[in-house]
Amino acid sequence: MNRVSTNFERHIILDEAGDPILVEDAPAITTELFALRELRVEYDADTKALWTNMVPKGRPSFTPSMLADFEAWQDLIEASFSPRDLRFLVLGSHAPGVFCYGGDLALFRELIQSGNRDALVDYGHRCCRILHRNIATLGLPVLTIGMVQGDALGGGLEALLSFDFIIAEQSASFGLPEIMFGLFPGMGAHAFLSRQLGSVAAERLITSGKTFSAAEMLEIGLVHEVVPDGAGEAAVQRFIEKNTRRHAGLLGSRRAIKRSWDLSLAELTEITEIWADTALKLSERDLKLMARLAEKQRLVARKHLATV
Repeated sequence: MNRVSTNFERHIILDEAGDPILVEDAPAITTELFALRELRVEYDADTKALWTNMVPKGRPSFTPSMLADFEAWQDLIEASFSPRDLRFLVLGSHAPGVFCYGGDLALFRELIQSGNRDALVDYGHRCCRILHRNIATLGLPVLTIGMVQGDALGGGLEALLSFDFIIAEQSASFGLPEIMFGLFPGMGAHAFLSRQLGSVAAERLITSGKTFSAAEMLEIGLVHEVVPDGAGEAAVQRFIEKNTRRHAGLLGSRRAIKRSWDLSLAELTEITEIWADTALKLSERDLKLMARLAEKQRLVARKHLATV
């Protein structure tokens, strides 16, 4: 497997030993794609797969700076790849023990306390645009794969639901904890889950506040494969190699499913505005619970980091 790394030069691929190999027909990938601050990007020329891992600089959540990197990431992928050069798009995380904790709870609390609806709506709309572009696979004929090696909570789970396939390690956990502090997930969960599970099951899952194991998510049908801890990347690589010949069929099938969803960006953003209005009604007690959850997640992330 030969991946372009962050010291990429145009048309140069690195072999497993890190030595450069000249590839005449490699895509002309802009170097900016490999220089994002909170996303580590690699391109595998053999399988035409783009691997991306989140490398958050603070709490592993969708902070404004992380969102900015995702917006740039999508723009740069569109600018760099022709349909023949990209077939698989993988997203994982290098935050130890965490895929993503979702929304920036500290920012939400600050905006709610100041009554800043415009900023809440703007944050939500940015998330929705990123997710909607991911559903549409950036207009490229690619299959998208979420690789989960840790906790995927709140917006972290919502983000995963916009991917075609989810491969999780055994100890990964999933949940939508927003109901615990009087809120609901506002960046896609209702839209995605109601289409995949039905509205009754979706509402039950969203309002339960329960944390689900990878095995439970597999049983529900939201995760496609569960593998032993530490085997996530190898499992994704196997999936890519296994499905290279079936790529066209899987791609067509996913497009047909998403066509039946009929999920518009307008629907996502309208739900986000309901979310913002609901957030502004939270009590001080709710905000304290939100702050406690954010602090607990921060401490868990720091503990994981200390063991690396």
